[in-house]
Amino acid sequence: MKKLVVLSGAGISAESGIKTFRDSDGLWENYRIEDVATPEAWLRNPELVLDFYNQRRKQALTAEPNEAHRILADLQEHFDVQIITQNVDNLHERAGSKKVLHLHGELFKVRSTRNPELIYELDGWELKTGDLCEAGSQLRPHIVWFGEEVPAMMEAIPMCEEADIFVVVGTSLQVYPAAGLVDYVFSSVPVFVIDPQSPKVSRRKNVTFIQETASLGMQMLRSQLIQ
Repeated sequence: MKKLVVLSGAGISAESGIKTFRDSDGLWENYRIEDVATPEAWLRNPELVLDFYNQRRKQALTAEPNEAHRILADLQEHFDVQIITQNVDNLHERAGSKKVLHLHGELFKVRSTRNPELIYELDGWELKTGDLCEAGSQLRPHIVWFGEEVPAMMEAIPMCEEADIFVVVGTSLQVYPAAGLVDYVFSSVPVFVIDPQSPKVSRRKNVTFIQETASLGMQMLRSQLIQ
């Protein structure tokens, strides 16, 4: 069974109603990124950061997987599908995808501010000041904030090197280091890029661009992959 590796981004979740900060001049739900999604913001105003992510969880709970998510799950019948997502929601999993690596963390998980290895599933949507880990320190969102390292890259790179087919869907390929993952895909491997804007893919020749939204583009790709 061929290995199909997928790099997904905010565009796939946008069709489910989850907004991204790139939708409105650097604002994310009317907040500046610097105020809610950086280590400095956490140190400056943890209550604001906690409230912001509480609201994001409430929003995510009302969202449903869309056709693009469902097609990726269905492709597991034909391929060994590995999804590498920049998204922090759980829509891929809810659609039925079994192998999902979250590069930028997970919205419904929290972790210790003292020991980043202490990670917990959050029961519900609310994380409050005074919610502590087993080591006695405040819990924070299990999210990779701007300015923080992306430890999951070490898992993602070998996945890309093993790809027989590589798909980019719903990402502008502008956020690094995630955007650099395509450079680890062997030159002989076909790459499909699904995005209305056709983002640039550096130094590759065998790239097929599908200039459509995620759902329509995935329908077209499925027809090409399954004859």
